[in-house]
Amino acid sequence: MAEDGRSALPIIYCGVCTFPPEYCEFGGTLQKCKTWLNVEHPDLYDKLYSEDALAKATEGLSLEKQEKVEREIQKLQAKEANRAEKELKKKLSSKVVVKRVERSKRKHVIAVSGVEVFGIDPKKLAKTFASKFATGASVTKNLEGKDEIVIQGDVGDEVEEYVSDLLEEKGLDGVKVERTEDKPKKKSQG
Repeated sequence: MAEDGRSALPIIYCGVCTFPPEYCEFGGTLQKCKTWLNVEHPDLYDKLYSEDALAKATEGLSLEKQEKVEREIQKLQAKEANRAEKELKKKLSSKVVVKRVERSKRKHVIAVSGVEVFGIDPKKLAKTFASKFATGASVTKNLEGKDEIVIQGDVGDEVEEYVSDLLEEKGLDGVKVERTEDKPKKKSQG
């Protein structure tokens, strides 16, 4: 309660774009926000997006302006759908590379690259690998300038399995996890 006896109003934030639902239209994910709002807060959804609410919001507009606003809304929704589709295609065409690199005769490291495309934080994943496999794991930049997780030890099979399970949890089971092996070139004696 405030000092003057009034209580604070609870503010609801969107689970998709994190704006208050009244401002979701400015976030670029309006369709997803509407779906979330309809499931989580149907009363607020009706207040904002029912036929009556939309008619009331547009009653002051002339017929031409109303048509223009509707066209703009349709364009934004089409752009949003295209963006989401492109993002999904990019994710599905990308792959995670688990590379086994030989350091010396018996020592190996595993380098995992390509996880940041799928919304996985490489630093958190490196920490998980370090504790799960009881080895050292760090995040470095590879030659392409992208983040790469380097795990000490020959734990390639376990890493591949863990990454595959992690992607399946995120609903990306069509993503390819590729295994490669990198051997250092032998120095010629002579």
